[in-house]
Amino acid sequence: MPVGLLGRKIGMTQVYDEQGEIIPVTVIEAGPCVVLQLRTLEADGYQAVQIGFGDKSRRTASRSERGHVVNIGGKRQKSRAAAGVESLPRADCEPKKFIREFRVDGESHEYEVGQSLDVSVFADTALVDVIGTSKGCGTAGVMKRHNFRGQRASHGVKRVHRHPGSIGQSADPARVLKGTRMAGRYGNSRVTVKKLKVVRLDEEKNMMLVKGAIPGPNGSMVVIRHAKK
Repeated sequence: MPVGLLGRKIGMTQVYDEQGEIIPVTVIEAGPCVVLQLRTLEADGYQAVQIGFGDKSRRTASRSERGHVVNIGGKRQKSRAAAGVESLPRADCEPKKFIREFRVDGESHEYEVGQSLDVSVFADTALVDVIGTSKGCGTAGVMKRHNFRGQRASHGVKRVHRHPGSIGQSADPARVLKGTRMAGRYGNSRVTVKKLKVVRLDEEKNMMLVKGAIPGPNGSMVVIRHAKK
């Protein structure tokens, strides 16, 4: 599986296709992303390519975040160099806001630390998967969160119309089973939308248009990968 991209959701609009039909699309700012680190079997136990998106102000970046992308000459690094331990290559770029890894199988040699990836990696791709964090709706009841129908509105049902009803068991097993659907936090969870059609690519502006909706509010960070199915 080739490496994907990180990006930012811009918003939704609609475009016309060649047949003159309207297509609802989501505009994504995809890249440019910088390769920050290469994970290897010898050092990490798995193979992956770590990329970052969006520059972070040096004033707000911690020392470890700055040292991850550029050589800052720390005491630990100097002591390791004196002991003959070779330091890992740095991307020599600004600290990044959004960092993720893409697993690869024997393909990490195709990438170099500091390499820039843009939307052209999806030039020959028809379908993509988009991963994001859904909008948080706070604490919600079972009717909104799990689409329960609620209880009857007939005479005798007093002030429990939106309640979930009984959740307990009898003498066996005499407990509430794990995973029972109840009220709680609704949204603000990782969501993957699969097999979205790539409608248009704009390499000059690093914009990608995909058919349909993706999770998260406008301005939220997303992960774009080649469709697995």
